[in-house]
Amino acid sequence: MYITIDNASQFRDEFNRAGRGDQFSYEGLGLLFDYLEEIDPQYDLDVVALCCDYTESTPAEIARDYSINLNDVDPEDDDYAEQCAAIVIEHVSEQGALVGVTEAGAIVYANY
Repeated sequence: MYITIDNASQFRDEFNRAGRGDQFSYEGLGLLFDYLEEIDPQYDLDVVALCCDYTESTPAEIARDYSINLNDVDPEDDDYAEQCAAIVIEHVSEQGALVGVTEAGAIVYANY
């Protein structure tokens, strides 16, 4: 069955219906919806495929999972977390995978 999704609220509802409502944060789903609308407004929603293709993680988790070198950042710096996040965001962007960053600092990205 084809379902037309008109807004982020309906998009989130479909994730909940598919039992995948916890796969992304509320804001993360909004970022993903906006991203998909921008790259392909006629996208056919496949919640399971999106959960396989996209992830929402912290910068630290992404750095660990993708072996991103953070050794040049001094852990004693007051803005250590921000510097690490900036490096990870730049890395994900260079891969063409960045969807967006939530207010809480989580990164939504296409798996690569």
